[in-house]
Amino acid sequence: MRFSRGPFQSLTRTCAGIPNQELIRNVTRILLTNDDGIHSAGLVALEKALRAVGDVYVVAPAAEMSGASHSLTLARPLRIRQIDERHWTVDGTPTDCVTLALHKILQESELPHVCASGINHGGNLGDDATYSGTVAGALEATILGVPGIAVSLVAREHFEFAEAAHFGLLAVRKILSEGLPEGTLLNINVPDVPRPATTASTYGQSARISGPVVSSWARAFAWLPYW
Repeated sequence: MRFSRGPFQSLTRTCAGIPNQELIRNVTRILLTNDDGIHSAGLVALEKALRAVGDVYVVAPAAEMSGASHSLTLARPLRIRQIDERHWTVDGTPTDCVTLALHKILQESELPHVCASGINHGGNLGDDATYSGTVAGALEATILGVPGIAVSLVAREHFEFAEAAHFGLLAVRKILSEGLPEGTLLNINVPDVPRPATTASTYGQSARISGPVVSSWARAFAWLPYW
C-alpha cells in the first residue's frame, strides 16, 4: 500500500512564490536524504552547502543502501533514531526515509519546500538511475508533491564533493525561485572536473555487468560494478 499525498499536493506550486533571497533564508526548509548513509561525506558536503538558503532537515539511512532503487520496507518495522533536532536515521531505504520524514518525523511547521538527495558516491547516469537509491529518494518526494533533486558525483575514487555541492545549491535556489513542473524531478550528475569544464548532456545507456570470470571451481560468475 502506498501512502497518499495528503498535505504535500500543493508544495510543488507554492514553493515558487518566495520573492527574494532574504525571505528564502528565513522560511525555506529543505529535506535531505541519500543512499550512502547518514555518515556519508557527500551528504555532509551537501548539507553544509544548502544551509546557505534555509533550514536543512536530514533523514537518511542508518547504513549504506546503494542500489535500493525505489523500494519500501514492508516485511518488518522500521527503527527511527533521532540524533539531534535536525538529524534522524532510519534503518531502511531512501524511500522509507522520505516517506517517514513527510508523514511521521517532521512536524507541520518543518515540512520541506524541496527535497535533495545525495551527494552520491558515483554517477547515476542513463538506465543506472532506475537502480539508484539516491534518485529514488528524490522520486518519492516528487510523488508526494515535494520538488525533488538527486545529486551525484561522477567519480570512482578520490571523491571531492565541493563542485557537486555547489551545483546542488544552484539547483535548489533555482527551484525555490522558479519552481518545477508538477511531477518533475532533477537528476543531476556532476563530473569530477573544474567548474568551467562542465556542460549538460542527454539521457544515455550505461553498462553495469563485467565480462564473465571463471573461478577455481570452474564456475562462471560476474561482478556488478559498485559504480
